[in-house]
Amino acid sequence: MKNQMAISKSDLPTASVMGLIEKSPIASVVSNPRLPDNPLVAVNDAFVELTGYDRDFIIGRNCRFLSGEETKPWLTEEIRRGVRQQKSVLVEILNYKKDGTPFQNAVLVAPLFDEEGELEYFLGSQVEIDADVPALAKARRMRAVEIVKELSKRQREVLQFIAKGLLNKQIAHELGLSERTVKMHRSILMKRLDVPSAADMVRLAVEAGM
Repeated sequence: MKNQMAISKSDLPTASVMGLIEKSPIASVVSNPRLPDNPLVAVNDAFVELTGYDRDFIIGRNCRFLSGEETKPWLTEEIRRGVRQQKSVLVEILNYKKDGTPFQNAVLVAPLFDEEGELEYFLGSQVEIDADVPALAKARRMRAVEIVKELSKRQREVLQFIAKGLLNKQIAHELGLSERTVKMHRSILMKRLDVPSAADMVRLAVEAGM
């Protein structure tokens, strides 16, 4: 399989961006839209375990290597549209593991912006869904909605901006808060939502429709 580009150290994400996915039990990746074809530049252990591909194969490729014969083109296009519009998108799509096994995949793609508000990376995460029990995916979304409902108005506002890929400094500006206060809210959100990483927090927010 071709279309793998060499990734230099300068193209790799910062430690703070890597921290978004490293502790997540959910299969997660980071892609760099500033490079041709938006290749993956970081991947966590859960993604390697889910797909069966090793890091040497994954890094430098666009995530479409997971597509196969029965992957619906219009769903792939929906993901591309989210990338073009720099908006979070969550779709359920049929993908394929390295050994050819098809699996129903709930794919999240969310933008990450730098301090100047420029698009820096995309965060991606994948959750395998039991194709025979579609209600599980619906139950997951309903659970996310219920969890978010329990948050205060300010916490929901902060979470919404986190889901849009804004940094603490940018969120502080949008809400008229100090950056320290935003950091405090972020810490509280991690505990209230009971998530191990920022990537999981973003996913829950998008699942809740934020």
